[in-house]
Amino acid sequence: MALLSFITTSAETVATDSISATAGVAESVTAELSIWELCLQGGWIMIPLVVLSIVCIYIFIERFMVIKKANQEDETFMKRIKDYIQEGEIESAMNLCKKNSSPYARLISKGISRIGRPMNDVLVAIENTGNLEIAKLGKGLPWLATTAAGAPMLGFLGTVMGMVNAFYNLASAGSAANIDVLAGGIYEALVTTVAGLIVGIIAMFAYNYLVARINKVMNLLEAKTMEFMDLLNEPAQ
Repeated sequence: MALLSFITTSAETVATDSISATAGVAESVTAELSIWELCLQGGWIMIPLVVLSIVCIYIFIERFMVIKKANQEDETFMKRIKDYIQEGEIESAMNLCKKNSSPYARLISKGISRIGRPMNDVLVAIENTGNLEIAKLGKGLPWLATTAAGAPMLGFLGTVMGMVNAFYNLASAGSAANIDVLAGGIYEALVTTVAGLIVGIIAMFAYNYLVARINKVMNLLEAKTMEFMDLLNEPAQ
């Protein structure tokens, strides 16, 4: 019985030590596996990915502020324009448009400058101005679209290059080759894929969000255009 008790105690002690050692190794690996160190392991491919992410953040914030301002509407603007036009104060109407300094105000200003010409000419002038305004709002969006498609591809490129390097190191190790050599190279190579996917996904959502906001501005411009054209038709009724 004493011998059995000794064996049982020894087994428990060994098991406890093994579990503690395993936990210690796991904690050590977890502590060492920081995001910063992973980024450094990604190689030079991480540099263009970081640059693209910074550019995307800047474009998103800058375009968001511009589009938000363009989407703001003055509820009294068209009423005042109507009063000025009906009273024949064209110059006052033009000055009001200049003070407003919004995309739809520039559309109305172009329309007012064409008063007296055929209605079709007025409409064409307004639509051309509207197209230019929308093009201005979309400035920089191609960068987001390109990043959304290109960042994951850069990440995959970095991974493929890392895998090639990992297998080369494995082959160079010769008889000393083991799974640790290959595993270390693989997880380092996959860092660029993760980084590329993160940057690409963020850029894609940012692009779609800004496009949706620009579409709202387009709807506002169309509504103001129709309201202005109806205003020009009123004196003839």
